[in-house]
Amino acid sequence: MLKEFKDFLIKGNVVDMAVGFIFGAAFATVVKSLVANIMMPPIGLLMGRVDFSSLFIALDGKSYASLAELDAAGAPAIKLGIFINDVISFLILGFVMFMLVRTYNRLKAEEAAAPAPEPTTKTCHECAMEIPLAAKTCPHCRSAQ
Repeated sequence: MLKEFKDFLIKGNVVDMAVGFIFGAAFATVVKSLVANIMMPPIGLLMGRVDFSSLFIALDGKSYASLAELDAAGAPAIKLGIFINDVISFLILGFVMFMLVRTYNRLKAEEAAAPAPEPTTKTCHECAMEIPLAAKTCPHCRSAQ
């Protein structure tokens, strides 16, 4: 079992998967920054200067001026703004992944649909060996083609 596990690790599947996770995490960070720092400020401005990241509902009945003040007090809260940012990040990330998979599938389909190369050999009807198309006699069994 240890040998099988070593083979599994060495074959490259685990390495490919690890590289995918690392790139996925880095890409998710970029998307999260895009949403929080580029997309949400103009949307908040259009909606009456709302800062989505600071939208919350304190569950302890008290009023807090900011999310930082709420977190400092350790009060329980429903953090709507953070949730909205995360949903938008998820949708963007999902769309980009969809486009990548779609492009990959199209390239794969084009490759599969590529015409097969013209055959350069034929099978001898006597000995079943492969011979050139232009051969008049089989070099293996000397039968006429």
